[in-house]
Amino acid sequence: MEKNWLILITSLPGRSGTPRMRIWRALKASGAGILRDGVYVLPQTSEHQSIFEQQVGEVRELQGTAYMLQQSSGMDGATDEQFELLFDRSSEYAAWNDHASALKKQFPEMDEPKARREEAQLRRELESIIRIDFFPGVSQANAQQAMDDVSASLNRHFSPDEPTAHVGKIETKECSEFCNRTWATRANLWVDRVASAWLIKRHIDPKAKFLWLKKPKDCPANAVGFDFDGAAFSHVDEFVTFEVLAKSFSLETDEALAKIGDLVHFLDVGGVSVADGAGFLAMLSGAKHQSKDDGAFVKRAFVLLDNLYVAYAQLRKSA
Repeated sequence: MEKNWLILITSLPGRSGTPRMRIWRALKASGAGILRDGVYVLPQTSEHQSIFEQQVGEVRELQGTAYMLQQSSGMDGATDEQFELLFDRSSEYAAWNDHASALKKQFPEMDEPKARREEAQLRRELESIIRIDFFPGVSQANAQQAMDDVSASLNRHFSPDEPTAHVGKIETKECSEFCNRTWATRANLWVDRVASAWLIKRHIDPKAKFLWLKKPKDCPANAVGFDFDGAAFSHVDEFVTFEVLAKSFSLETDEALAKIGDLVHFLDVGGVSVADGAGFLAMLSGAKHQSKDDGAFVKRAFVLLDNLYVAYAQLRKSA
């Protein structure tokens, strides 16, 4: 099946080094392939058409010439397969994999906030490659698996008691059964635990009190445990603790909470990428870095999650 392509042909006046570089950088950031000097190609989409149209305007403002063509197959006898080779990202993935391997080895030498920031940066770098990988294949799949491995390695180092998912049915509970309770989870909170604590406090038990356990076995008999093996609420099947809590208390129909659940799932165990993931992770890492203990971190993280919930709810209303 033939593919549709956009061709951008540009020519700039001789003395235009800085503008020429600006245009080249914009096209490089878009992922455009280079056929020859001044001739660029992208798969045809409305987004790519807007990018090329913007560059046509830029070039003409500089008294240059620019044309955008639409084509359903290669030009000058080139095949679709030859065009696709212009978008081979294997070298970018290889460089990223080298960075990922080096980072895993450095975790034991870092404190947790720095390690979390480095992991977030690594994830942003991968997402920037995926964004312009228009013909994904084995390299992308391997890199995504490597990203999951990096996250798992980080969690094993800083959260050695990370729960394992068990197979089972998520039973429906009533919030009225969990009023004014003490809730307990592992200390040194991170994404799933702090988001679950927020969900409990804001949507399940507004009078909840929390215990941060050095070891899961320290959980008092009268406390409601979450996010550790043997806890009342923890990973079930493919669901992380936040999602299990939402389903247990029939909150999954709240679309803003569902979006936060997708975010927490992605950041905790990987899977389908979430656009806000890197940004939220960076802010959470900053909040943790500024917090002297879990109690202080919870206060900062709850503000972030409150704002995120409102933002998602407003997006839904305006859709």
